[in-house]
Amino acid sequence: MICGEMLDTTQSEAAPPKDEPRGCLFALSQPPLMIFLAVIGCLLLMAALHDLLLL
Repeated sequence: MICGEMLDTTQSEAAPPKDEPRGCLFALSQPPLMIFLAVIGCLLLMAALHDLLLL
């Protein structure tokens, strides 16, 4: 077999194949989503502490 005729079957680890759906862990690894979730979590924590300590 000639080397030029060989198929390149290597896949990069950074991007999954196009036909494979990306899962929830990929979505959670996005910085804007994590910043949004952190802000919502901080607001919920502040509201809970306000209810527990000041009311």
